[in-house]
Amino acid sequence: MTAPRLEINLDKVRHNARMLVTLLGSRGISVSGVTKATLGLPAIAGEMLAAGVTGLADSRIENIQTMRRAAVKAHMTLIRSPMISQAALVVSNTDISFNTELDVISELSKAAQAANRTHAVVLMVELGDLREGILPADLETVVRRTLGFPNIAFKGIGTNLACRCGVTPDALNMGELSTLADAIDSTFGPIVSIVSGGNSSNLDWVIGGGHTGRINNLRLGEAILLGCEPLHCLPIEGLYTDVMTLVAEVIEAKVKPSKPWGEIAENPFGSAVPVANTGNVRQAILALGHMDTDPEGLTPPPGYKILGSSSDHLIVDCKEQMLPVGSEVRLQPNYSALIRAMASPFVTKRIEHGTKQQEHEVLQSLEFAA
Repeated sequence: MTAPRLEINLDKVRHNARMLVTLLGSRGISVSGVTKATLGLPAIAGEMLAAGVTGLADSRIENIQTMRRAAVKAHMTLIRSPMISQAALVVSNTDISFNTELDVISELSKAAQAANRTHAVVLMVELGDLREGILPADLETVVRRTLGFPNIAFKGIGTNLACRCGVTPDALNMGELSTLADAIDSTFGPIVSIVSGGNSSNLDWVIGGGHTGRINNLRLGEAILLGCEPLHCLPIEGLYTDVMTLVAEVIEAKVKPSKPWGEIAENPFGSAVPVANTGNVRQAILALGHMDTDPEGLTPPPGYKILGSSSDHLIVDCKEQMLPVGSEVRLQPNYSALIRAMASPFVTKRIEHGTKQQEHEVLQSLEFAA
């Protein structure tokens, strides 16, 4: 069997998505299924839709094109601010895009006029995490200008937290987003239909029983795919945390000293090798490295410890029992490890759906538009 490989359990994708759709639906919040971590893999998109998400969302137009070519029928949202150079692609492939720049919206307007269609926009608001967003004091002006663009439909506002500086979604910033939605409606009439409060990091706030106010949408990917909330990396009750499993093969198994010898400098990835002497180690090397995933985002099976990594090698302390050469080790990825494994052409994607299994090489199943 091909290794390294990422095993994806579609039944668990659907279960996790359905549980979150039900949970948030009880609070009046819809779920947009975020497909960017899986590069728009149509099989996963289909499971999210079957579970009841109201649409699919991605940060890359190429991933949305992948789903369009696979005839995935869904409302598609581009959740990263569009590049001006891709305005025509955004208009032709998506129903709605998240925006922060009037120059970009102007180009979307021109592209929409040329295509004889209307493109919808949500304006993203900066609420403290200092990634994308219009400053609240400037929002009214940007809304007014947006309403004046031909072939552009203003749909609402949104925000994103916890992705750059780790700012936590809470009653204060979510309340501010609701207040801004009310202010827009008060000034321009009832025009705000979408108030997108954020991503999987918002689940702590929702599950904790916070007042949701005007928030009626969340964009969820990590919670569906990994079963955890990102703020504290804790499992969410009732969700599977083993939707994704990264499998690697042992290519060397030897007892070696724990302390390196010779003059020590930084390795190619900018870190110094630990020099603590803990005696001999039953060491296995797996055919997996930085070119395949984020080694620091991997959790080995109980009883094993990851000692280090390089471009192509993952070194594991086997503790009590040596792993034989040719055997396989199953590792659980975090979000960083998952997105890099999905993007790696060296990692096979194995789709599991009930008893039916298929192997998809990444260049076949995730082919981008030319």
